[in-house]
Parts: sequence; C-alpha cells; structure tokens
Amino acid sequence: MSADPRSVTIGVVGMNYWGPNLARNFDRLDGARLAWVCDRDEAVLDRHRSAYPGARFTTDLADLLADEALDAVAVATPVPTHAPLARAVLEAGKDAFVEKPLAVDAADATALADLAESSGRVLMVDHLLVHHPAVEKLKDLVDGGSLGRIFYLYGNRQNLGIVRPDENALWSLGPHDISVMLHLVGERPVEVAASGESYLQPGVEDVVFGRIRFPSGIIGHLHLSWLDPHKMRKMTVIGSERMVVFDDMETERKVTVYDKGPIPRTETYGEYIQVRSGDIHIPKIPAAEPLRIVCERFVAAVRDRTPTASDGRAGAVVVEVLDAMTRSLAASGAPVQLARAPAPA
Repeated sequence: MSADPRSVTIGVVGMNYWGPNLARNFDRLDGARLAWVCDRDEAVLDRHRSAYPGARFTTDLADLLADEALDAVAVATPVPTHAPLARAVLEAGKDAFVEKPLAVDAADATALADLAESSGRVLMVDHLLVHHPAVEKLKDLVDGGSLGRIFYLYGNRQNLGIVRPDENALWSLGPHDISVMLHLVGERPVEVAASGESYLQPGVEDVVFGRIRFPSGIIGHLHLSWLDPHKMRKMTVIGSERMVVFDDMETERKVTVYDKGPIPRTETYGEYIQVRSGDIHIPKIPAAEPLRIVCERFVAAVRDRTPTASDGRAGAVVVEVLDAMTRSLAASGAPVQLARAPAPA
C-alpha cells in the first residue's frame, strides 16, 4: 500500500465475475487504495474477505456513497445496472469507473456523459482494448500516416461459447471491437447496419455481422459469434500504403505490419491495377497486463484530472452504435442513421 498523500481511495461494486479482477489490480497499484468491497450477496463477499483485510465490506452501495473519504467507485455489476449505479455514484460526487457497456440504452449513456461533464467528475468505461499496447501501436500507425489513407478495417471476434441466455453476440462481444474501431478512426459514425441469426436460442443472436460507415468513407466490418470452430480476437486495418493486423491470440506477434498496397495508375488506360508487396515488420509490443494499464489510467484521471481515451463520451458513442445495430437487426439488416453530434455551445 502506498503512503502517497495523494493516494486515491476506490471501492469496487460487484464481485461475482469481473469485479475481483478490478479489486486485485486496484489493491496492488501504487497511488491507490482499495477501501471498499461491495456485493449484494454476503456469501460472495465472504469469498474475498481474506484477500483484502484493509478494505471494508458491505452489501449496500449507500455505505460507499456516504463515505466522504472515498474518491471513486468501480461498477462491475450486471449490465442493466450499469447506468443507474453509475448515476448514483456521480450524483454522490464521486468519480466512476464502469464496466462495458456503459448502459443498455443510448439515451442513458449520453445522459451519464453529460452528467459527468457538467459536474466535473471522471467517468471512465472499461473498454480494455483501447488501452492495450498493441492497439496503441495501431493508433500510432494510423495517426502517423504510415499506413497511408485508411480504406477500411474489420474485426473477428469468434469462439465456441460462452452462450448467454440474456445477451446476444452483438452486446456480449461487440463493445470490444466497436470501441477499438471508433478509437482508431477517430470519427463519429454516420450509419450502421447489422444482420444475424438465432440458432441456439430464440431471439438471441449467436452470430452477428455488423457494418459501420464513417464520414470519411472508411468502413468497419464486424464478425461476432460464439458459434464458431475458431477462437479469434483479431483486428485488421487496410491502408493505401500498408496494412496491419492485431492478433490478440498471439503471444509474441501481437502486431504485424505488411508493406503492401496498390500502385496508383500512371497511364490513362490499363487492364489491371498493380499491387506491390514488400517487407513484413513485427514491432515489439510491451507485455503489460491491459487491465492494469486501464486501472492505472483511471487512478491518474482521478488524481490529476487527466483525460482518458475511454471516457464517458466515448463510451456513450459505443452504446449509440450498439443501440442502432440492435434496431438494424430487428429490421433484417436495414441501415440505421446515427444522429450527428450536437455543435459545441
């Protein structure tokens, strides 16, 4: 435990699935102190008491919100509870870290982002991959121009299981790749579409194919499935000069840059467009745990009020895309237009 007088005190709410990972990281971070552990099930709390002897345990969130010495609360409860619990945390004057997605409704997500901004509170969403060192490398390549003009990008997130009865493949798997695409492109989408099928359970799509169109003409494509023989966690970005692949299933070769692309025509007539194929480059990616990085950045945001790449506004746009894709699914894949962002006051 750090003796830093600026140490950030944090409480974790929800210890049944992802919450224990958050508690572990916050407890071990210099500059942070795990002060509270909360879950409505006393038996769940009992499983963790010995691991965190310096924290207080409770089944009531109100205990955390009433603690004036508590700086922030991490919400890792079931998805439908994210928005109401995050609102309670922000309204209590505390900073909030929320598991993805931020909400199940675009209006609720936007309202939370508005509340955080108007009250000067930190609202950060656990879009883990946005902070992954490999994705940061992709972002550098995109923004630095070494890929040339970005044409399109696509994500593959497939596996055999876990089949969820109350959440389809879009909402279960989609937040990962949608958040990365929005981060890499740096534009607000203007149109989305999605199609899928429910093979194992009525009304719960096991496979979803999604499309995101950006104002610049860049297209993002998603293949999301828990009914597939391959376990894939891959993002590919196609540029006019180079192409790059992030494969999260690889241990050493996380990012591969391909010096490939089309050769612009120099004559008026030509039957074929030529392409070139050059070297393959595998940059070294730090082997840091992405969740630890996310937790460190939340602590820094709370302490120093520094911006994060997965703040409430970014999280709200992800929910807008999910919401619009859900409407497209219900309309057999019909495109859905996204509302333009309001002009700054």
